[in-house]
Amino acid sequence: MKSLRRILSAVLVASLTVAGCASDGVEQHKPPVVKVQRVGMTDGVSAENYSGVVRGRYESNLAFRVGGKIISRDVQTGSRVRSGDVLMTLDAKDIAEQSRSAQANVESARAQLQLAQSNLDRYTELFNSEAIAAVVLDQYRTQYDAARAAYDAAVAAANQSQNALDYTALTADADGVISNVAAEVGQVVAAGQTVLTLVQTAELEVVVNIPENKITDMQIGRRVSITFWATGNTVTGTVREISPMADAASRTFAVKISLPPVPDIQLGMTAGVSVNESTPRAIVLPLSAIYQTGDAAQVWLVENGKVSLRKVEVTAFDGNSVRVHGLTAGDVIVVAGVHKLRDGQEVRTGD
Repeated sequence: MKSLRRILSAVLVASLTVAGCASDGVEQHKPPVVKVQRVGMTDGVSAENYSGVVRGRYESNLAFRVGGKIISRDVQTGSRVRSGDVLMTLDAKDIAEQSRSAQANVESARAQLQLAQSNLDRYTELFNSEAIAAVVLDQYRTQYDAARAAYDAAVAAANQSQNALDYTALTADADGVISNVAAEVGQVVAAGQTVLTLVQTAELEVVVNIPENKITDMQIGRRVSITFWATGNTVTGTVREISPMADAASRTFAVKISLPPVPDIQLGMTAGVSVNESTPRAIVLPLSAIYQTGDAAQVWLVENGKVSLRKVEVTAFDGNSVRVHGLTAGDVIVVAGVHKLRDGQEVRTGD
């Protein structure tokens, strides 16, 4: 009897052990829970982002209108100037002498004109009293006309000399920043030779280089979003100029974008330019849903509790999302942990 009880106890223990093992086996083969998304068509807006640089819309190469030796330079690269500020000065000694000589010629011509005027008046009276012939009066009228012409020429020459004297001081024609100094004190320069470059700050713009495959997206007058990385300011700019020819080296087109007044913006600052494009309705997935094998993009499609690979075509990237072809609205796809699955594996969606 005791032997029978021992046998039954052993059988019971064995049964419980087997049951426990079976229970453990079921738990170990329980399908994993996956994060899924039901596919739907959406209206998308894609954004192309570019890096640009702040520049002045107007940049002037400044030069003296007369030649001479530079005796002073009152600015340097980076100097901010106001309209009318003196930037450089030439030695004016010779021009000043010429101006004084021209003024003396004016005084001499004025005296000759006054004498000719006096003679003409006197002989006009004599002619009116029939004391002289008309031919005599004509001689004095001719002398007066010559004196008047000589005086006018002397005045014009004196004005030119005075202008030349004024031109020995080079002044800023607008508010701005000196971006380049091309001549130094002691250097003799010719009239029209560039000595300074002034970038006007009244109107600023952003210059950005657009790849040739995107240049058709840009049109004159188009409004774009501009963010200045140094200040965090975001403004709306307007495309005002598009280069008609691509750069030979970079194969990009220079696009100039006008800016509204923006506080704390300096020349040379970097700006991010964002160009938004409305796109047709399409399927948009998180980037984490793409299972890449070689050059093929695929997703895990969940059907009847199992996953299978479905090849898709990625048509556009936008941050952490992609636009794809190859799926149908209503499809359920895995959007996380795609590299942990195998074809035909049973899964749970957690619904």
